[in-house]
Amino acid sequence: MTGTAPLRVALVGYGLAGSVFHAPLIAATEGLVLDTVVTANPERREQARAEFPDVRFADSPEQLWERAGELDLVVIASPNKTHVPLAKAALEAGLAVVVDKPVAGTAAEARELARLAEERRLLLSVFQNRRWDNDFLTLRKLLAEGALGDVWRFESRFERWRPKPKGGWRESGDPAEIGGLLYDLGSHVVDQALCLFGPATQVYAESDVRRPGAEADDDTFIAITHASGVRSHLYVTATTAQLGPRFRVLGSQAGYVKYGLDPQEAALREGQRPSPDWGTEAESLWGRVGAGESPLTGGGDPVPSEPGDYPAYYRAVAAALRDGAPNPVTALEAAAALDVLEAARRSARDGVTVTL
Repeated sequence: MTGTAPLRVALVGYGLAGSVFHAPLIAATEGLVLDTVVTANPERREQARAEFPDVRFADSPEQLWERAGELDLVVIASPNKTHVPLAKAALEAGLAVVVDKPVAGTAAEARELARLAEERRLLLSVFQNRRWDNDFLTLRKLLAEGALGDVWRFESRFERWRPKPKGGWRESGDPAEIGGLLYDLGSHVVDQALCLFGPATQVYAESDVRRPGAEADDDTFIAITHASGVRSHLYVTATTAQLGPRFRVLGSQAGYVKYGLDPQEAALREGQRPSPDWGTEAESLWGRVGAGESPLTGGGDPVPSEPGDYPAYYRAVAAALRDGAPNPVTALEAAAALDVLEAARRSARDGVTVTL
């Protein structure tokens, strides 16, 4: 795609993902314009129109395919079970596609979508925004500098205390819905581990449904052995009464410990929008690097958190579409994470370690 006119984006779905993440980030990206929102819900239309007065609406994705020539990109932020059929339809209509994670319920489906996109010579990208979390960017910098030595163990926690289920498709026990924390938060922590430490060779997992009335997994642990020799221990749970560190990374020379979540999601939920100081974090929340000491007692050296940068994802998408720059997150990368998630589900079900 060439020229200077903004790339026209259609957003399918205006629930949590569409309204909190995608729409604001698309609108904040130079070279992109939010053209159409697909929702038949009157309240969601009113919400979208209040923030984006010029946006158009469609009742169904099929209305987009009928005017595909008026669009440059379709973003799929609808329920998980719709991701594969909608992405396939968009690609077949000749449109570039961004799909929220998980791109599919299986790695095989993700690879089939990747093949279709390659055949059509179209961009297919997966929204893995937490590659641009402040703590993840900080850790990548520390690893690049060799500040920890050889990393032996990576602990990553995405923990919440939500003793009562909220309901909805995300917590449905119906396998067709692709709900539960393994595929929700697990998609993030597994993707981060693979980005940092490379392919997985073995997977072990424990997965439980703890809360009264819950239907899908709400307390899951995943252990990955990487080909690099690093071991990742990943926790995703809604049942943690006392939260652990977001990251604890242990190396041959030092460790890095970081508490607290990246501030960008909370800011977006509160209606804040990307600005020059976007994604910055208070010094009191910085992680620490040291050896033989506890950060809770002031041990180790504070490490300034890199600013979180969710807007970088859509900047990269725009550059890929306009200039042929690299796809920020490919469907094949997402498929590798789905290999791990499928192995984790099998491991938890059968009580075995799965070799990939």
